[in-house]
Amino acid sequence: MFDEFIMRAIIAIFLLAINASIAGSFVIFKNVPFLVAGASHAALAGSAVFIAIESYMKIDPIVGAIIFAILVAFSASKAKQANVAIGISFAFSMSLAVLFISFIKEQASRVWGLLFGDLLLITNEDIILMAIMTAVVIIISLLFAREFIFISFDMEGAKASGIKAEYFNYVLLSIISISTVITMKAVGAILVYAMLVAPSASANKIAKSVSGVFIFSAFFALIAGFFGLALSFYLPFSPSAITALIATLIYFILFRKFQ
Repeated sequence: MFDEFIMRAIIAIFLLAINASIAGSFVIFKNVPFLVAGASHAALAGSAVFIAIESYMKIDPIVGAIIFAILVAFSASKAKQANVAIGISFAFSMSLAVLFISFIKEQASRVWGLLFGDLLLITNEDIILMAIMTAVVIIISLLFAREFIFISFDMEGAKASGIKAEYFNYVLLSIISISTVITMKAVGAILVYAMLVAPSASANKIAKSVSGVFIFSAFFALIAGFFGLALSFYLPFSPSAITALIATLIYFILFRKFQ
């Protein structure tokens, strides 16, 4: 049984690395790191809402998490000031989460589980769901890689070239939001920012090309994940917390060296 926990954690780390590579890199390219925080807390609210209505509709709360996270992406894609829209969505989502948690006190622990997360508590169902969502992220990113990279670096140029920039911008932000929900399942809403943004920010410091950022992002996420998991066996701390701490430490070390 203990081995099963470790195996699921290892699979989750690989899935996290893929999402950190894809979504995290585009977060850095588009300079929308606040979207990760906004989407994660919107997902928390979505889970709380769907848990509250579970007696009427038997739908997995993660569906609510994805819907609410994508709504944040939609508001960001339509707003002239994306960070302002994300900030307002963040405040609204957290208010909604607290409101519904007060209605479902007997089920509140399920929502708090998404807030903190734990690599060693991931279930087989979580792994399957994370794998499916990650596959969706990979497929869409491969299909529209050129458009996503173009709008990330030159939105106005993309519009001038005839690309449906606004449409692809919404799709890209939605992909980032979905990756945020995937990462939440493993490390929680509080630490998701560190695991999606820090590896890619670190990669951006040393990579010489766009493809290099994707590769180094995955590499740094894997290092943080495996070291965090290994150290958790010797230290009385959550592997998710150690993983996020290592990811941020890598960034600060590289920031100091390459500033």
